[in-house]
Amino acid sequence: MAYLTNEEYRQMGYDSLNEPEFTNLLNKASAVLDNVTRRFYVFNELEKDYEFRKNAFKQAVACQMHYFVETGETTSEGLNNMPQNLSMGRTSLTFASNYSATGKNESKSLLSDDVYIYLEGTGLLYRGVSS
Repeated sequence: MAYLTNEEYRQMGYDSLNEPEFTNLLNKASAVLDNVTRRFYVFNELEKDYEFRKNAFKQAVACQMHYFVETGETTSEGLNNMPQNLSMGRTSLTFASNYSATGKNESKSLLSDDVYIYLEGTGLLYRGVSS
């Protein structure tokens, strides 16, 4: 079940990807978005949904794919395997943290924060229990 075509991805203003790379990133981004939306479009048909929500979801998928392109990683391990300190001879580098002076216990999320720009207000982030 493809949520997005390569042509739609390009029309949203993102750089063109070759077909194997596009398919790989689409599959991973779809899995991440399915998790965030509690697999809404696994149980409901995307193309039959309201135009507003359908377009917002497709933009979120494209945004997540672009996040993977920008970071160069598609796994949590890949995003978080950078060392805090690096020494080469007499040169020492310490990578600053956004959250603490020591840089410990900080990790990047596999989900792009920008995805929420598209999904907020669509109902796809609802976490309540239904019967």
